[in-house]
Amino acid sequence: MPPLEAWQKVFVSQGKFVDSDPHAKTTTCIQCHGGVSGADTMEEAHKGVVSDPTQDQESVGKLCGACHAEIAAAQVKSLHYDSHGYDTIVSQRLGDAPESHQAWEAAQANHCSSCHTTCGQCHVSQPTSVGGGLVSGHQFKATQAFTRTCTGCHGSRVNAEYTGQNEGIPADVHWSEGGMPCFKCHTGDALHGMTAADGAANGKTERYDGKPLPSCLDCHPNAEPGKGEIQQHNIHGGKLACQVCHSVENKSCYSCHVQTSDDGTPFFKIEPSVMTFKIGLNPKQSEDRPWEYVTLRHVPIDPDNFAFYGEDVLANFDALPTWKYATPHNIQRNTPQTKTCDSCHGNADLFLSEGDLKPYEIEANKGLIPTALPPKIGQ
Repeated sequence: MPPLEAWQKVFVSQGKFVDSDPHAKTTTCIQCHGGVSGADTMEEAHKGVVSDPTQDQESVGKLCGACHAEIAAAQVKSLHYDSHGYDTIVSQRLGDAPESHQAWEAAQANHCSSCHTTCGQCHVSQPTSVGGGLVSGHQFKATQAFTRTCTGCHGSRVNAEYTGQNEGIPADVHWSEGGMPCFKCHTGDALHGMTAADGAANGKTERYDGKPLPSCLDCHPNAEPGKGEIQQHNIHGGKLACQVCHSVENKSCYSCHVQTSDDGTPFFKIEPSVMTFKIGLNPKQSEDRPWEYVTLRHVPIDPDNFAFYGEDVLANFDALPTWKYATPHNIQRNTPQTKTCDSCHGNADLFLSEGDLKPYEIEANKGLIPTALPPKIGQ
Protein backbone atom coordinates (compact mmCIF):
# COMPACT_ATOMS: atom_id res chain seq x y z
CA MET A 1 0.00 0.00 0.00
CA PRO A 2 1.67 3.32 -1.06
CA PRO A 3 1.60 6.15 1.50
CA LEU A 4 -0.69 9.08 0.81
CA GLU A 5 0.69 12.44 -0.24
CA ALA A 6 0.93 14.99 2.59
CA TRP A 7 -1.97 17.07 1.24
CA GLN A 8 -4.18 13.98 0.98
CA LYS A 9 -3.68 13.07 4.62
CA VAL A 10 -5.38 16.16 6.03
CA PHE A 11 -7.96 17.12 3.42
CA VAL A 12 -11.49 17.30 4.87
CA SER A 13 -14.01 17.33 2.04
CA GLN A 14 -16.87 19.80 2.17
CA GLY A 15 -19.03 17.60 -0.04
CA LYS A 16 -18.16 14.15 1.30
CA PHE A 17 -17.99 14.97 4.99
CA VAL A 18 -19.23 18.38 6.06
CA ASP A 19 -22.39 18.44 3.92
CA SER A 20 -23.33 14.78 3.79
CA ASP A 21 -21.74 12.56 6.44
CA PRO A 22 -24.09 11.89 9.41
CA HIS A 23 -21.15 12.23 11.80
CA ALA A 24 -20.72 15.86 10.77
CA LYS A 25 -24.35 16.53 11.71
CA THR A 26 -24.17 15.03 15.20
CA THR A 27 -20.70 15.99 16.42
CA THR A 28 -18.25 18.86 16.14
CA CYS A 29 -14.54 18.72 15.47
CA ILE A 30 -13.79 19.61 19.10
CA GLN A 31 -16.10 16.93 20.50
CA CYS A 32 -13.94 14.25 18.89
CA HIS A 33 -10.51 15.78 18.50
CA GLY A 34 -10.34 18.31 21.34
CA GLY A 35 -9.04 21.83 20.92
CA VAL A 36 -10.24 25.26 21.99
CA SER A 37 -13.43 26.84 20.67
CA GLY A 38 -13.38 30.55 19.87
CA ALA A 39 -9.59 30.85 19.97
CA ASP A 40 -7.99 33.80 18.16
CA THR A 41 -5.05 31.93 16.64
CA MET A 42 -4.49 28.56 15.04
CA GLU A 43 -1.98 27.62 17.74
CA GLU A 44 -4.48 28.35 20.50
CA ALA A 45 -7.30 26.57 18.67
CA HIS A 46 -5.25 23.39 18.36
CA LYS A 47 -4.14 23.07 21.98
CA GLY A 48 -4.85 19.55 23.17
CA VAL A 49 -5.88 18.29 19.72
CA VAL A 50 -5.72 14.49 19.31
CA SER A 51 -5.39 13.26 15.73
CA ASP A 52 -6.84 9.82 16.49
CA PRO A 53 -9.61 10.20 19.07
CA THR A 54 -10.33 6.46 19.26
CA GLN A 55 -6.89 5.40 20.46
CA ASP A 56 -8.03 4.51 23.99
CA GLN A 57 -10.94 2.49 25.34
CA GLU A 58 -12.57 5.37 27.19
CA SER A 59 -12.77 7.47 24.03
CA VAL A 60 -14.14 4.58 21.97
CA GLY A 61 -16.93 4.07 24.50
CA LYS A 62 -17.71 7.77 24.74
CA LEU A 63 -17.53 8.67 21.05
CA CYS A 64 -18.28 5.60 18.92
CA GLY A 65 -20.20 3.87 21.70
CA ALA A 66 -22.75 6.66 21.89
CA CYS A 67 -24.37 5.26 18.73
CA HIS A 68 -22.59 1.93 18.23
CA ALA A 69 -22.57 0.62 21.80
CA GLU A 70 -22.41 -3.11 21.06
CA ILE A 71 -19.73 -2.77 18.41
CA ALA A 72 -17.62 -0.41 20.52
CA ALA A 73 -17.76 -2.71 23.55
CA ALA A 74 -16.63 -5.64 21.43
CA GLN A 75 -13.98 -3.78 19.47
CA VAL A 76 -11.86 -2.82 22.48
CA LYS A 77 -11.59 -6.52 23.36
CA SER A 78 -10.82 -7.66 19.82
CA LEU A 79 -7.47 -8.82 18.47
CA HIS A 80 -7.45 -5.86 16.10
CA TYR A 81 -7.58 -3.27 18.87
CA ASP A 82 -4.64 -4.17 21.09
CA SER A 83 -1.75 -6.57 21.37
CA HIS A 84 -3.18 -9.27 23.62
CA GLY A 85 -2.69 -11.81 20.83
CA TYR A 86 1.05 -11.22 21.17
CA ASP A 87 0.73 -11.51 24.93
CA THR A 88 -0.89 -14.92 24.58
CA ILE A 89 1.92 -16.29 22.44
CA VAL A 90 5.03 -14.57 23.77
CA SER A 91 4.11 -14.93 27.45
CA GLN A 92 4.23 -18.71 27.09
CA ARG A 93 7.87 -18.50 26.00
CA LEU A 94 8.97 -16.15 28.78
CA GLY A 95 11.04 -17.37 31.69
CA ASP A 96 9.75 -17.33 35.27
CA ALA A 97 12.04 -14.48 36.32
CA PRO A 98 10.30 -11.10 36.74
CA GLU A 99 13.03 -9.59 34.58
CA SER A 100 11.80 -11.61 31.60
CA HIS A 101 8.31 -10.18 31.90
CA GLN A 102 9.64 -6.65 32.40
CA ALA A 103 11.79 -6.99 29.30
CA TRP A 104 8.81 -8.20 27.26
CA GLU A 105 6.64 -5.33 28.49
CA ALA A 106 9.29 -2.81 27.41
CA ALA A 107 9.70 -4.45 24.01
CA GLN A 108 5.95 -4.70 23.54
CA ALA A 109 5.44 -1.01 24.30
CA ASN A 110 8.11 -0.02 21.79
CA HIS A 111 7.39 -2.38 18.93
CA CYS A 112 4.02 -4.14 19.04
CA SER A 113 1.33 -1.47 19.30
CA SER A 114 1.77 0.20 15.91
CA CYS A 115 0.25 -2.73 14.01
CA HIS A 116 -2.93 -2.70 16.05
CA THR A 117 -5.69 -0.46 14.93
CA THR A 118 -8.39 1.89 16.15
CA CYS A 119 -11.92 2.53 14.91
CA GLY A 120 -10.74 5.53 12.91
CA GLN A 121 -7.89 3.65 11.24
CA CYS A 122 -10.37 1.36 9.53
CA HIS A 123 -13.33 3.66 8.90
CA VAL A 124 -11.78 7.10 8.31
CA SER A 125 -8.04 6.85 7.71
CA GLN A 126 -5.28 4.51 6.70
CA PRO A 127 -3.48 2.55 9.43
CA THR A 128 -0.65 4.31 11.26
CA SER A 129 1.73 1.57 10.10
CA VAL A 130 1.61 3.01 6.55
CA GLY A 131 1.71 6.64 7.58
CA GLY A 132 -1.99 7.22 8.24
CA GLY A 133 -3.92 9.90 6.39
CA LEU A 134 -7.60 10.40 5.58
CA VAL A 135 -8.85 7.99 2.92
CA SER A 136 -11.80 9.95 1.57
CA GLY A 137 -11.87 13.49 2.88
CA HIS A 138 -12.69 12.41 6.46
CA GLN A 139 -15.82 10.60 5.25
CA PHE A 140 -16.81 7.77 7.57
CA LYS A 141 -17.37 4.54 5.65
CA ALA A 142 -18.72 1.29 7.03
CA THR A 143 -16.51 -0.54 4.53
CA GLN A 144 -13.42 1.13 3.15
CA ALA A 145 -11.42 -0.27 0.25
CA PHE A 146 -9.33 -3.15 1.62
CA THR A 147 -6.35 -1.81 -0.33
CA ARG A 148 -6.39 1.26 1.94
CA THR A 149 -7.06 -0.49 5.23
CA CYS A 150 -6.54 -4.26 5.57
CA THR A 151 -3.38 -4.47 3.49
CA GLY A 152 -1.73 -1.71 5.48
CA CYS A 153 -1.10 -4.27 8.21
CA HIS A 154 -1.68 -7.54 6.35
CA GLY A 155 0.34 -6.74 3.26
CA SER A 156 3.60 -8.63 3.18
CA ARG A 157 2.06 -12.09 3.52
CA VAL A 158 -1.72 -12.04 3.12
CA ASN A 159 -2.03 -9.41 0.39
CA ALA A 160 0.97 -10.69 -1.56
CA GLU A 161 -0.48 -14.19 -1.51
CA TYR A 162 -4.05 -13.19 -2.22
CA THR A 163 -3.35 -10.85 -5.14
CA GLY A 164 -0.56 -12.93 -6.69
CA GLN A 165 2.46 -10.73 -5.92
CA ASN A 166 4.78 -13.61 -5.05
CA GLU A 167 6.82 -14.38 -8.15
CA GLY A 168 5.63 -17.47 -9.95
CA ILE A 169 2.70 -18.05 -7.60
CA PRO A 170 -0.79 -17.28 -8.95
CA ALA A 171 -3.29 -15.18 -7.07
CA ASP A 172 -5.90 -16.80 -4.86
CA VAL A 173 -8.75 -18.12 -6.99
CA HIS A 174 -11.24 -16.09 -4.95
CA TRP A 175 -9.42 -12.95 -6.15
CA SER A 176 -8.43 -13.94 -9.69
CA GLU A 177 -11.85 -15.38 -10.55
CA GLY A 178 -14.23 -13.56 -8.26
CA GLY A 179 -12.47 -10.34 -7.30
CA MET A 180 -13.63 -10.91 -3.73
CA PRO A 181 -12.57 -8.26 -1.19
CA CYS A 182 -11.48 -9.29 2.31
CA PHE A 183 -14.88 -8.36 3.74
CA LYS A 184 -16.66 -10.98 1.65
CA CYS A 185 -15.34 -13.68 4.00
CA HIS A 186 -14.16 -11.69 7.02
CA THR A 187 -17.38 -10.11 8.22
CA GLY A 188 -17.72 -6.99 10.32
CA ASP A 189 -18.90 -9.00 13.31
CA ALA A 190 -15.77 -11.14 13.19
CA LEU A 191 -13.45 -8.18 12.69
CA HIS A 192 -15.02 -6.37 15.64
CA GLY A 193 -14.87 -9.43 17.86
CA MET A 194 -18.60 -10.07 18.01
CA THR A 195 -18.71 -13.69 16.88
CA ALA A 196 -19.12 -15.39 20.26
CA ALA A 197 -22.21 -17.53 20.77
CA ASP A 198 -23.73 -14.92 23.07
CA GLY A 199 -23.12 -12.14 20.56
CA ALA A 200 -20.78 -10.27 22.90
CA ALA A 201 -17.08 -9.60 22.57
CA ASN A 202 -15.45 -12.97 22.18
CA GLY A 203 -12.35 -12.28 24.24
CA LYS A 204 -10.15 -14.31 21.89
CA THR A 205 -6.62 -14.67 23.09
CA GLU A 206 -5.23 -15.56 19.65
CA ARG A 207 -6.59 -15.72 16.13
CA TYR A 208 -7.13 -19.49 15.94
CA ASP A 209 -9.15 -19.82 19.13
CA GLY A 210 -12.71 -21.03 18.59
CA LYS A 211 -14.30 -22.24 15.39
CA PRO A 212 -12.66 -21.50 12.02
CA LEU A 213 -14.10 -18.21 10.79
CA PRO A 214 -14.56 -18.05 7.94
CA SER A 215 -14.87 -21.74 7.13
CA CYS A 216 -14.42 -23.11 3.61
CA LEU A 217 -17.58 -25.16 4.16
CA ASP A 218 -19.63 -21.99 4.59
CA CYS A 219 -19.52 -21.49 0.83
CA HIS A 220 -18.59 -25.03 -0.25
CA PRO A 221 -20.87 -27.33 1.78
CA ASN A 222 -20.49 -30.13 -0.76
CA ALA A 223 -16.81 -30.41 0.18
CA GLU A 224 -17.77 -31.86 3.56
CA PRO A 225 -17.05 -35.61 3.68
CA GLY A 226 -20.05 -37.57 2.45
CA LYS A 227 -21.89 -34.51 1.13
CA GLY A 228 -20.53 -34.39 -2.41
CA GLU A 229 -19.29 -36.45 -5.34
CA ILE A 230 -15.57 -35.60 -5.19
CA GLN A 231 -13.95 -38.79 -3.91
CA GLN A 232 -10.90 -37.08 -2.48
CA HIS A 233 -13.10 -34.92 -0.24
CA ASN A 234 -14.98 -37.93 1.03
CA ILE A 235 -11.77 -39.82 1.80
CA HIS A 236 -9.61 -37.03 3.19
CA GLY A 237 -12.02 -34.34 4.38
CA GLY A 238 -12.02 -35.32 8.03
CA LYS A 239 -8.23 -35.84 8.17
CA LEU A 240 -6.82 -32.91 6.22
CA ALA A 241 -7.41 -29.17 6.47
CA CYS A 242 -8.59 -27.85 3.10
CA GLN A 243 -5.34 -25.89 2.62
CA VAL A 244 -3.27 -29.10 2.62
CA CYS A 245 -4.56 -29.83 -0.87
CA HIS A 246 -5.68 -26.41 -2.09
CA SER A 247 -2.91 -24.06 -0.94
CA VAL A 248 0.48 -23.55 -2.58
CA GLU A 249 3.84 -22.04 -1.60
CA ASN A 250 3.56 -19.27 0.96
CA LYS A 251 5.89 -16.95 2.84
CA SER A 252 7.69 -18.06 5.99
CA CYS A 253 9.50 -15.54 8.18
CA TYR A 254 12.28 -16.21 10.66
CA SER A 255 13.83 -14.10 13.42
CA CYS A 256 12.75 -10.51 14.08
CA HIS A 257 15.20 -8.78 16.45
CA VAL A 258 13.85 -5.63 18.10
CA GLN A 259 15.81 -2.81 19.67
CA THR A 260 16.06 0.98 19.85
CA SER A 261 18.60 3.36 18.33
CA ASP A 262 20.83 5.68 20.34
CA ASP A 263 18.12 8.35 20.31
CA GLY A 264 15.49 5.88 21.56
CA THR A 265 13.75 5.26 18.22
CA PRO A 266 12.39 1.67 18.07
CA PHE A 267 13.36 -0.45 15.07
CA PHE A 268 13.67 -4.10 14.14
CA LYS A 269 15.79 -6.32 11.96
CA ILE A 270 14.13 -9.28 10.31
CA GLU A 271 15.75 -12.18 8.50
CA PRO A 272 14.81 -12.52 4.82
CA SER A 273 11.58 -14.43 4.25
CA VAL A 274 11.46 -17.60 2.17
CA MET A 275 8.74 -19.31 0.18
CA THR A 276 7.77 -22.67 1.67
CA PHE A 277 5.05 -25.28 1.55
CA LYS A 278 5.05 -27.66 4.48
CA ILE A 279 2.48 -30.09 5.82
CA GLY A 280 2.66 -31.26 9.42
CA LEU A 281 0.67 -32.61 12.33
CA ASN A 282 -2.00 -30.26 13.61
CA PRO A 283 -0.78 -28.24 16.64
CA LYS A 284 -4.30 -26.82 17.17
CA GLN A 285 -6.21 -30.10 17.00
CA SER A 286 -9.60 -29.81 18.68
CA GLU A 287 -13.27 -30.46 18.08
CA ASP A 288 -13.33 -27.27 16.00
CA ARG A 289 -10.17 -28.21 14.07
CA PRO A 290 -10.11 -32.02 14.05
CA TRP A 291 -7.69 -32.54 11.16
CA GLU A 292 -4.61 -34.68 11.57
CA TYR A 293 -2.61 -32.76 8.95
CA VAL A 294 -2.52 -29.00 8.30
CA THR A 295 -0.37 -26.52 6.43
CA LEU A 296 2.40 -24.92 8.49
CA ARG A 297 4.47 -21.79 8.14
CA HIS A 298 7.41 -20.49 10.14
CA VAL A 299 6.85 -17.41 12.31
CA PRO A 300 9.48 -14.71 13.04
CA ILE A 301 10.85 -15.92 16.37
CA ASP A 302 14.15 -17.17 17.72
CA PRO A 303 15.61 -17.35 21.25
CA ASP A 304 17.35 -13.97 20.88
CA ASN A 305 14.43 -11.89 19.54
CA PHE A 306 14.35 -9.70 22.65
CA ALA A 307 18.00 -9.93 23.68
CA PHE A 308 18.32 -6.13 23.46
CA TYR A 309 15.96 -5.86 26.46
CA GLY A 310 17.48 -8.54 28.66
CA GLU A 311 19.29 -11.86 28.90
CA ASP A 312 17.46 -15.13 28.31
CA VAL A 313 14.09 -13.37 28.00
CA LEU A 314 12.60 -16.36 26.15
CA ALA A 315 13.86 -18.93 28.62
CA ASN A 316 10.82 -21.11 27.91
CA PHE A 317 11.32 -20.93 24.14
CA ASP A 318 10.34 -24.58 23.54
CA ALA A 319 6.85 -24.09 24.97
CA LEU A 320 5.45 -23.44 21.48
CA PRO A 321 6.44 -24.54 17.98
CA THR A 322 8.02 -22.09 15.58
CA TRP A 323 6.21 -23.70 12.66
CA LYS A 324 2.58 -22.74 13.24
CA TYR A 325 -0.84 -23.79 11.96
CA ALA A 326 -1.52 -21.57 8.93
CA THR A 327 -4.34 -20.66 6.58
CA PRO A 328 -2.57 -19.17 3.53
CA HIS A 329 -4.54 -16.86 1.26
CA ASN A 330 -3.47 -18.42 -2.05
CA ILE A 331 -6.17 -21.06 -2.60
CA GLN A 332 -6.26 -22.93 -5.91
CA ARG A 333 -8.60 -25.66 -7.09
CA ASN A 334 -5.73 -27.50 -8.77
CA THR A 335 -2.32 -27.56 -7.08
CA PRO A 336 0.84 -29.70 -7.26
CA GLN A 337 -0.65 -31.82 -4.45
CA THR A 338 -3.82 -32.66 -6.40
CA LYS A 339 -2.13 -33.98 -9.55
CA THR A 340 -1.90 -37.58 -8.37
CA CYS A 341 -2.30 -39.48 -5.11
CA ASP A 342 1.46 -39.87 -4.84
CA SER A 343 1.99 -36.14 -5.18
CA CYS A 344 1.50 -36.25 -1.41
CA HIS A 345 1.65 -39.92 -0.41
CA GLY A 346 5.27 -40.79 0.24
CA ASN A 347 6.51 -37.35 -0.85
CA ALA A 348 8.90 -36.40 1.96
CA ASP A 349 9.59 -32.95 0.49
CA LEU A 350 6.10 -31.76 1.43
CA PHE A 351 6.16 -32.80 5.08
CA LEU A 352 7.94 -31.05 7.91
CA SER A 353 11.02 -32.94 9.04
CA GLU A 354 13.90 -32.38 11.43
CA GLY A 355 16.00 -31.37 8.42
CA ASP A 356 13.80 -28.28 8.01
CA LEU A 357 14.62 -27.08 11.53
CA LYS A 358 17.40 -24.98 12.96
CA PRO A 359 19.17 -26.60 15.94
CA TYR A 360 17.56 -24.27 18.49
CA GLU A 361 14.00 -25.15 17.37
CA ILE A 362 14.11 -28.94 17.08
CA GLU A 363 12.63 -29.57 20.49
CA ALA A 364 9.86 -26.99 20.03
CA ASN A 365 8.61 -28.60 16.82
CA LYS A 366 8.91 -32.32 17.55
CA GLY A 367 5.16 -32.64 17.94
CA LEU A 368 4.52 -31.45 14.38
CA ILE A 369 6.76 -33.94 12.55
CA PRO A 370 4.92 -37.05 11.30
CA THR A 371 6.44 -40.27 12.61
CA ALA A 372 5.65 -41.92 9.26
CA LEU A 373 4.54 -40.52 5.92
CA PRO A 374 1.31 -41.61 4.23
CA PRO A 375 2.44 -44.58 2.09
CA LYS A 376 2.69 -44.44 -1.66
CA ILE A 377 -0.34 -45.70 -3.53
CA GLY A 378 1.15 -46.01 -7.00
CA GLN A 379 -1.28 -43.63 -8.70
